[in-house]
Amino acid sequence: MSTQESYVTDDGRTIGPTVMEMKNITLRFGGVKAITDISFDIREGEIRAIIGPNGAGKSSMLNVISGFYVPQEGEVWYKGKKRPPMRPYQVAEQGIARTFQNIALFEGMTVLDNVMTGRLRKMNASLISQAIWRGKAEKEEIENREAVEKIIDFLEIQAIRKTPVGRLPYGLKKRVELARALAAEPSILLLDEPMAGMNVEEKEDMSRFILDMNDEFGTTIALIEHDMGVVMDLSDRVVVMDYGKKIGDGTPDEVRNNQAVIDAYLGVAHD
Repeated sequence: MSTQESYVTDDGRTIGPTVMEMKNITLRFGGVKAITDISFDIREGEIRAIIGPNGAGKSSMLNVISGFYVPQEGEVWYKGKKRPPMRPYQVAEQGIARTFQNIALFEGMTVLDNVMTGRLRKMNASLISQAIWRGKAEKEEIENREAVEKIIDFLEIQAIRKTPVGRLPYGLKKRVELARALAAEPSILLLDEPMAGMNVEEKEDMSRFILDMNDEFGTTIALIEHDMGVVMDLSDRVVVMDYGKKIGDGTPDEVRNNQAVIDAYLGVAHD
């Protein structure tokens, strides 16, 4: 199927044309290659997983997508245009948001205030207007607060909205970080191991929220995750990395039956 054609999945979701394309990406740190000549695309409305053993280069690839790393070779194309080297905040302004493998929240602030920080790029009132909280600043605050409250309701964290994040258990912190990223209204949401360290119940909740975000908001999602059961259940397509190289790319069934992928995860050679 052409990357410019839309199609409907078995569960009724519409997957659109390619929205982001990584072309022959190579990333080095000194003499070490973290990524070697990798190409893949992300289609509008899909859940795209990036998987691989520890040290495969997955987080490095996510950092290239988010603008934190600039590859020495290759090109990043977004919405049909080649993306020049950008700072992460410039990438965020393009509509790309992310969560982190290690939770990055403001521990002393409440859940509500943390989620509100995800709306910063939506706030354009002048410093004076913000200081006196009149006119445009007041209007923006009300609109952004309404948007954040909807996300808090959506992720079922109403009961902790006034609680300082530092008091929350790990699983809820991960959900708050997801809420903050979703508050930016991203067209592409990057999730770096969203279920790491969670118990079975917390993983089930997070899986449900990811599917609901994709379904209800139409958010395109690219995620790194080690739980293969979760990946196979959630993803439309999976790209597999090993030692910085791509060894598989396709539907969950195609990847599951790929001998190179099986060998990488089992750590065995195949004659």
